[in-house]
Amino acid sequence: MESLGEKLKTARNEKGLSLDQISRETNISIRFLEALETENFAVFPGEPYVIGFLKNYGTYLDLDVQKVISLYRALRIQEQPVPVEQLLKRSYKPPKWLLPFFIILILLGAAGFGIYKLILHRQNTVVQTEPETRTPSEYIMESNTMERRLYKNDTVLITVDNEVYKLELYNLGETVTLRTPGGPRSLDLGQDITLDLNNDGIPELRITVADFAKNKPEMGAQLHLILTDSDVYTGTEIAQSITTSIPAASTANSTTIIPGTISAYPFTLQINFLGYCMFRWEILNERDRRGTNQRYFQRTDQLEIQAQNGIRVWVSNAQAARFQVIGGGRSYPVEIGSSGEVVVTDIRWVRDDENRYRLILLRLETGS
Repeated sequence: MESLGEKLKTARNEKGLSLDQISRETNISIRFLEALETENFAVFPGEPYVIGFLKNYGTYLDLDVQKVISLYRALRIQEQPVPVEQLLKRSYKPPKWLLPFFIILILLGAAGFGIYKLILHRQNTVVQTEPETRTPSEYIMESNTMERRLYKNDTVLITVDNEVYKLELYNLGETVTLRTPGGPRSLDLGQDITLDLNNDGIPELRITVADFAKNKPEMGAQLHLILTDSDVYTGTEIAQSITTSIPAASTANSTTIIPGTISAYPFTLQINFLGYCMFRWEILNERDRRGTNQRYFQRTDQLEIQAQNGIRVWVSNAQAARFQVIGGGRSYPVEIGSSGEVVVTDIRWVRDDENRYRLILLRLETGS
């Protein structure tokens, strides 16, 4: 059987990473990282901690997290001692007459079943019919959101700017495969994608797989569709709310997240919390702006914030959360500060002197 510890250690060495570096970036103690690689699980307070650290470590090393967890559980099963009562249990020897009895009983049963099938065959003409097939359904997305269980070859009609686009559930196997106007796309359970239906550079549709069992097409897949408001997410309106020229002094503390593009487009800020912290956020320059939001988050919490122009965030401990921006079909990791640092920053589109757009991280103030 493949060793869990060796798998983790080999993946780390192939990436040229040290335990010290991984500890800093994942907030997992070196002691626990070494315990995972040596399969010394006794140092952990409980199994939920082992599972949690394995998920974070496996994700960091780009490993198949489910396979890593399976290796751990297989290892734990091997370590379980055999109950004493099973070791002391006397072996049972069946009576000598029992085996011939069961053989005779099976033969009589087989003969009776054969006679029954022969009589039934003579009395009735067997009519072979094709198995009943399900007729694919077609649905119309009538509002900005839709959640429905779809089966193979079901379709959804989506209207964007008076044009109708078709989305088809093409296959259900290891993943959910969709036929889209831009070509086939595959998703796994819990995964989401954005689609640019009219090919204008701005995603109009977000799809999430809410429920799905691999290789069981008869169960279908529960899909959650969110259609952005085309009046809100037009490139023209975004451009009108973005500063046309940013002075050098204003961007001295800025970092480019998404490099120059011909147009700005909506993006999502995804936050995975690694520890306890107070987090505050505000949507910038949008008609659906809801004011300042504030919550106290703890380890393993997740948050997604969607915006078209920008987001202002305040975090009490910059290293208590891992940030990434999702936009234009790609993900961009974002570093906003160091451990224990209080950070206020904008993630926003700006337009430079060459009339190109950049999504930047702009530090406003910091503290400790």
